[in-house]
Amino acid sequence: MSSIDLIETLKKHQESFDRVVDVDFQRDNYVVFDFTAQNPELGKFDLSNVTQMNNYIFGKLAAAQAKAGVGGYDEERLVYQKSSVFDTEGGSRSVHLGIDIWMTAGTPIYAPLTAKVHSFQDNDRFGDYGPTIILEHELDGTAFYTLYGHLSRESLAGLFEGKIFNKGEKIAEIGDVEVNGHWTPHLHFQLIRDMLGKKGDFIGVASKAERLFYLNNCPNPNLILNVPGLQ
Repeated sequence: MSSIDLIETLKKHQESFDRVVDVDFQRDNYVVFDFTAQNPELGKFDLSNVTQMNNYIFGKLAAAQAKAGVGGYDEERLVYQKSSVFDTEGGSRSVHLGIDIWMTAGTPIYAPLTAKVHSFQDNDRFGDYGPTIILEHELDGTAFYTLYGHLSRESLAGLFEGKIFNKGEKIAEIGDVEVNGHWTPHLHFQLIRDMLGKKGDFIGVASKAERLFYLNNCPNPNLILNVPGLQ
């Protein structure tokens, strides 16, 4: 199955997907964040300092009276220099493969369509995903996966591979800084065409050299989220 086949399948069913978080992106206020070098605001604080990041992100949300912040797909970010998790021989990985949804810790997360648990794992390293769930889906005979990173540790309780979640059913909660890889609370939501043999984890940030390969394997999650104003 090609990435184009998956994209066309998702477009066909786009209006039928359920929410991933309790936000109606067609009606509710939200903020689109830019974490590239083109955003001059990022030079005003230390990106590696989670307290300063919290103040920046949640300050923006409060000022806009927004329910959530979103953004990040195919975005070349500065923030990944804070952790050796993103180091490669040629430098840091920097191209974000998912969409982030910034909301408070404890925010419920739901299955946007019927799924079974492919795998799960606590990627417990500084700068990593923390607790992570990967769901497997099928539409019109097309199989694909969704990844949910930076969850609460309680989100993994009672899970087993093959467990079924119905569309709209709660699957997890956003984790706090102490368990989510030491990030401002948010959900990393990613689409994956081929798991490449991996379980419980999958690259969420690519190097510039591998950008096209991973973007082909990880199409835009906005095909499911359907957030106006995102690419």
